[in-house]
Amino acid sequence: MTLQNDLLLRTARGELTERVPVWMMRQAGRVLPQYRAVREQAGSFITLAKTPELAAEVTIQPVDAFDVDAAIIFSDILVVPEAMGLPYEMIESRGPVFPQTVRSMSELSRLRVADAESDLGYVLDAIKLTKKELNNRVPLIGFAGAPFTIFCYMTEGKGSKTFSVAKKLLYTDPDFAHALLQQITDSTIAYLQAQIRAGADLIQIFDSWAGILSPEQYTTFSLPYIKQICDLIAGPPDRNVPVTVFAKGAFFARQDIGQLSCDVVGLDWNMDPHESRQLIPNRVLQGNLDPCVLYADFAQIRTEVKRMLDGFGHQHYIANLGHGIYPDTDPDKAKCFVDAVKELGAA
Repeated sequence: MTLQNDLLLRTARGELTERVPVWMMRQAGRVLPQYRAVREQAGSFITLAKTPELAAEVTIQPVDAFDVDAAIIFSDILVVPEAMGLPYEMIESRGPVFPQTVRSMSELSRLRVADAESDLGYVLDAIKLTKKELNNRVPLIGFAGAPFTIFCYMTEGKGSKTFSVAKKLLYTDPDFAHALLQQITDSTIAYLQAQIRAGADLIQIFDSWAGILSPEQYTTFSLPYIKQICDLIAGPPDRNVPVTVFAKGAFFARQDIGQLSCDVVGLDWNMDPHESRQLIPNRVLQGNLDPCVLYADFAQIRTEVKRMLDGFGHQHYIANLGHGIYPDTDPDKAKCFVDAVKELGAA
């Protein structure tokens, strides 16, 4: 079946398009009151993520509310470590917490490479259900965390500003670090391949903590594992599934990321559009409005969107925020952002 709106797909594949496509990271979530109602019904974030019918419902909500050009499946990057044998809890106002961590070769033996179909079948079911209920309106984005970002949570046990426990291991036990990173990578490849089989039209890899690494560390402990994923998940030639790599804070790695077998490079708001075009000339770029712009008034949002579009140009570009939308954002401001891109982003 042909998508009614395939603008994002065509752009991601490098085609010239009639306007700039737009979606928002974390668009399926707390910014919408209808999401909070479903979340309350589920009782917990993890129950919501593991109930395909509810996950599909909240995935589609921003398509209805904001008229974005894509849906992104409602899930969490930490389902992968859980599937590997390291469960987590989502604590209100604290975020994810792992009751157990893994920090040595002996502890690594407790884990396994995740089986996507059995361990993560609820995500695959949510993708299939979402595809059915979207009824070909817009494409559906699947995703996973980059191995280093997952490594951070599995070793630290919780969110952190510095992830000093995780980074310490890179220096004190690099053999362990590489072993765990490879196990995460193998699990992630199988998981993303399964998402594609279930119907995901695009894939995004989130390296949320890339910016805490030095350029040398990034080249050693992150980039090679993302490369493995990109090389293996695109699928056979008859099913072209574009891949986006978004490495927040890794301004120093833009050129290297542009050399990966990915189609789109995501940028945060610290990465200049003109400089990024020079560093990554042969890839589609995505980003990069500061989410805090959406606290401004409507006129200021439009001004900032125009500045962003002027910087990137209207081709080979996907409009987005430079990170996920913040939960206390006024939904009308998010809609203003989407509408401004559509109005001002014509070719």
